[in-house]
Amino acid sequence: MSISVSHINKSYKDIRALQDVSFEVKKGEIFGLIGPDGAGKTTLFRILATLLIADSGQASVAGHDVVKDYKTIRNCVGYMPGKFSLYQDLTVEENLEFFATIFKTTIKENYHLIEDIYKQIEPFKTRRAGKLSGGMKQKLALCCALIHKPEVLFLDEPTTGVDPVSRKEFWDMLKRLQQKGITILVSTPYMDEASLCDRIAFIQDGKILEIDSPEAIVKHFTKTIYNLSANNMYKLIESLKTYEHAHSVYPFGEFVHYTDTRDVFDIDELQHYLKNIGLNDITIEIAKPTIEDTFMALAK
Repeated sequence: MSISVSHINKSYKDIRALQDVSFEVKKGEIFGLIGPDGAGKTTLFRILATLLIADSGQASVAGHDVVKDYKTIRNCVGYMPGKFSLYQDLTVEENLEFFATIFKTTIKENYHLIEDIYKQIEPFKTRRAGKLSGGMKQKLALCCALIHKPEVLFLDEPTTGVDPVSRKEFWDMLKRLQQKGITILVSTPYMDEASLCDRIAFIQDGKILEIDSPEAIVKHFTKTIYNLSANNMYKLIESLKTYEHAHSVYPFGEFVHYTDTRDVFDIDELQHYLKNIGLNDITIEIAKPTIEDTFMALAK
């Protein structure tokens, strides 16, 4: 296994950031940690990147213990934190040369790893990093994390605040890196990115809720989901929450996702209930469950 985490616990005073977290990541796998802000993702990344020590439990990266072998791990992993942390006053080229020097290598030696990414930022190589767009900063940070040819890549919410086009480009780059044998552990609050991973772990309040492939996790969702809409969406949500047979109610794009407590769902009864409280243009149709639906059900 490229990454092994066994019964990791970490607290900050009265806050339990990680609670008995265990999972394994196979070599060459893209493994996603999926959860909201404050779920414990960054704390776990810092422990695996040897920047933080767990209160209890064990973890290893590329076969090396995160406490005993921290120096070895720092030379064989690439870490891209959620916040842009490169030198803002240095140019693109200067940042890359600096990180190559730190790891006693050169840009030329491992250029094959970053070529696809670097070609996109090369026109701006003399621009200071702090003046780059969000997408360009992201690509530069990834280049710097790859310059020493790491075995394992840690990416902590790498696409937060980046436009949709840059997000898609970034994930295309990750797939190409995976083909080169690099193991990737990535965290994200975006449920649509979860489907791009080989396996995912849902994390909430420092606890792992479930681990499986995205396809298998969606199959675990047993209730029928309904897409609902009406002329007043806010009133629709509030009315559904007080409906006696409601199991779950939450906004989902232009619809409300609704599940019922009954085995046999009565559409006519629900429509009648909603019309009586003044809603019009009501639509109710069956929807396919998504990863987000599964997470919401587990988190509840």
